[in-house]
Amino acid sequence: MVVWLRRYSFLLLFFCVSGCIEPFEPKVTDKSTDYLVVDGAINSQGMTVIRLSRTTGLAQNAKVPIEGKARVFIEEEAGKQYPLLEGPVGTYTSAALTLPAGKAVRLHFTTVGGREYASDFTPVKTTPAIDSVTWRARQEGVQIYVNAHDDTQQSRYYRWTYDETWEFTSGFLSVIKYDRGNMVYRTASEDIYHCWSSAVSTAIKLGTTTKLGQDVVSQQPITLLPPNSTKLRYKYSILVKQYAQTLEEYQYWEALRKNTENIGTLFDPLPTQTVGNVHNLANKSEVVIGFVGAQSVTEKRIFIDEARLPHDWTYITGYENCIVPDTMERPFTGGGAAVPLTQQQKIDFFKAGVDIPIDEYVRPGTSTVNYLYSTAECVDCRRRGTNVRPSFWR
Repeated sequence: MVVWLRRYSFLLLFFCVSGCIEPFEPKVTDKSTDYLVVDGAINSQGMTVIRLSRTTGLAQNAKVPIEGKARVFIEEEAGKQYPLLEGPVGTYTSAALTLPAGKAVRLHFTTVGGREYASDFTPVKTTPAIDSVTWRARQEGVQIYVNAHDDTQQSRYYRWTYDETWEFTSGFLSVIKYDRGNMVYRTASEDIYHCWSSAVSTAIKLGTTTKLGQDVVSQQPITLLPPNSTKLRYKYSILVKQYAQTLEEYQYWEALRKNTENIGTLFDPLPTQTVGNVHNLANKSEVVIGFVGAQSVTEKRIFIDEARLPHDWTYITGYENCIVPDTMERPFTGGGAAVPLTQQQKIDFFKAGVDIPIDEYVRPGTSTVNYLYSTAECVDCRRRGTNVRPSFWR
């Protein structure tokens, strides 16, 4: 009897627990928020790039609305202005500027609809040089670090971004190509096997030295590359950019980081509203997303060669699903007999560009020339990058 009750209790508990699980489908508003987004900072020792756009509702699948045809300029507190020119649409760039440290500047612009906006005046910060960018191969992958210091003790708050570039090869090496009804050998400049791909950082990387006696950044983690990353297969390069910030700018980015990266578990902090420093001059209650700081930017580039990494690491190529190269099929007649392709038919097979010839192939015991081929996605590395060697590559 006791055994039966235990079994019954267990089954009852199982059905009660399983019955409590219901799918949760949150209501997503299709209302367009249409908030103005200001992305960028004033570069005191170079060109300033500002991007203006608008937000959309979560239920909307439209492209991000770009805020074009605005009149944008950098403004000193004394009134002097430096214009930014548009190109491409929604992106505004200044000439190379030299703004002295400590001078109060702001971004000022008027949209095509006549609304006038400006950021708060902020003092120009001088960003110290990056001492070094280092890396270490660990079981988890390649960890990259940045090191810096400020002898004047005036920086204290830092932000980093980075640009990545890596060399890669396509699935198959093509030595011939279709050219106006002929099959010809590729020249070195027509190589579509070796390419380079690039990416810009999206994670928010911040650091502060306020709790240290010296303004020293030591082994600050920047990014971690998995041990099987395609980026490490041949040669990888990272350009780290450093920005000194005011306390207000740092707090804005820290709040934004928490809202975007630390959400998803019961123990994560609740989202908070990130208050930027850009305002509608005629309507202070309008929500504007963005914080425009002003600082010089310092940067440093390093390279990591695959030969310096653990020899037992294997890398994803991105072409694992490409099938073994084949020769084109012979067409069949109505009776089912195979009709050999003429040489011109074989060549014209590649005219559409869907498939790309790899090399000539002569079947043993014959003198008939066929062509090995595969899809453009598996042969042409330009589908995933560029075959133009970067000027900084070494």
